[in-house]
Amino acid sequence: MTQHSGGSAPDSPPTDPVTQVSLRGPAELADALPYLLGFHPDDSVVLVAVHGEESRFGGRIRLGIPAEAGEWEEAARHLARCLSDGSQVRGARPEGAVLYLCRDPAEGETARAVAERLRPLAQALRRACGEREMPVYEALCLSGGRYFSYCCPDPACCPPEGTSLERPGTSPMAAAAVYAGIRVRGSLKDMEARLAPLGPVLAEAQERALDTAAAELVPRMFAAEGATAVRARTVVLARRLIARFRAAVPGPDTVAMAQDAADDALLTPEEAATLILGLQDRGTRDQAAEWMEGRDAQPALRLWRALARRCTGPYAEHAPAPLTLAGWVAWSTGDQPAARVAFVRALETDPDYVFAQLLHRACNEGLDPEPLRHCMREERAARRRRSHRRRKGGPARRGGHRARADRKVRAGSRARAERSAGHR
Repeated sequence: MTQHSGGSAPDSPPTDPVTQVSLRGPAELADALPYLLGFHPDDSVVLVAVHGEESRFGGRIRLGIPAEAGEWEEAARHLARCLSDGSQVRGARPEGAVLYLCRDPAEGETARAVAERLRPLAQALRRACGEREMPVYEALCLSGGRYFSYCCPDPACCPPEGTSLERPGTSPMAAAAVYAGIRVRGSLKDMEARLAPLGPVLAEAQERALDTAAAELVPRMFAAEGATAVRARTVVLARRLIARFRAAVPGPDTVAMAQDAADDALLTPEEAATLILGLQDRGTRDQAAEWMEGRDAQPALRLWRALARRCTGPYAEHAPAPLTLAGWVAWSTGDQPAARVAFVRALETDPDYVFAQLLHRACNEGLDPEPLRHCMREERAARRRRSHRRRKGGPARRGGHRARADRKVRAGSRARAERSAGHR
């Protein structure tokens, strides 16, 4: 691929439905970005690996633009290393890369000013990639509906004031995406907003409910018999709420914000508080993860998102459990972009939350979630058999399916045990 006229055929990860489409020049490269990621990135650096003589697109890596310019050199080296090393792990070292810097202008600022302000970051990334023998074939800034090339010296081709992005849906990538059934979600900010805590009016009532529930449930959760009762109560409540969410089917044209508001109205503060606290128990959370497919998946995903939004104020530290469950269901149902957003939010809240660490790593490495789904199905079946034997008066032998599921995801890496056994 030359900087402005060569072809590029996206061919990474192996699950990409768009297996071959040629992109010629910066305009089509700029238009392709949301289809490559599945969403429109905000305030982001995106590096895309390029492989082979045909300049096939490979792995993609995204990072929020560091707020301080003094951090740009280190961030550039980190991104270049991650893209190079990650690609080699998958069996192919990149021959080059395509760089995107995405940031909209602040009030009173022009897109050209944004591009100039980010130029040192683009230069740092080009140097870092060059040091790894991974030259940047094209570096673009996307801002205010325009794109700017940091590589093209010809003002007739890439004018200093930038070039308007193509009308959505008119590029070769857009046509291929429609044919393949690829859906581009909103912006990254839109996806993050679906997991953000409620506003202050609703948050106040939710915090009161959490205070009341914590006073009742937390002491019981640390007592053996009480923990068993709380676990059973939590699972029964979750099952009832999933059925409630399933019955409230959103319309096909319902926008995300309206759907989330409707879902919030399906939950009382007391129900949310009981479930949020109950999910802090690891065994309960793992059992809740079994609602990951079939008719349970979408209502469960909506419920976990709604619970994440209810983790407000001092209870924000409780959010990793519902956030990770939301990410797991999204990944299990093929929505990797939404899964990554949820996992990242969980790890931002608690970097040591092992469940999120394991699933985020597996999702990023392109692993198939089916082996874990299979183990969860086995665990559910074994639990039903144990329950049946107890009702019949026979011995209730415990199965090892959950342990095998853990091993499949972590590949033997849970040396760092979760800090609060049973409550992390």
